[in-house]
Amino acid sequence: MRAHSSLSKDADANAAASEAFKGAAVGAAKYGLPLALLSLTGLAISPVYRALTVQFKLFIQMSGMTLGGMVEADRRLRAYEGVVRRRKKRERDEAVWRRYETLLEEEDAAKRARKRSAKEGE
Repeated sequence: MRAHSSLSKDADANAAASEAFKGAAVGAAKYGLPLALLSLTGLAISPVYRALTVQFKLFIQMSGMTLGGMVEADRRLRAYEGVVRRRKKRERDEAVWRRYETLLEEEDAAKRARKRSAKEGE
């Protein structure tokens, strides 16, 4: 079981957090830019949008950026999780294969030793 402070030393958790942060930044920009353009269009065209308070306009902009950040961070985190899962599976499979090769080599060595001892016994 992990101690509470061990997460700061966990490379997998730190890498996942880094990937999620990058995704959040990209998602906020990806959703924020179109919303900013839409906001500028609303200012130019719509008297209803112009009548809104600055705080509400900012809330609308930040809501879209937050949504984009969450969506993209989740997508990136799930992709990273898949990469890590495949890497760990490959490492486990390689370890099993190495053990199998070691067993085969030991069996071959034992067979050769039995053959030698049988030849010497003759």
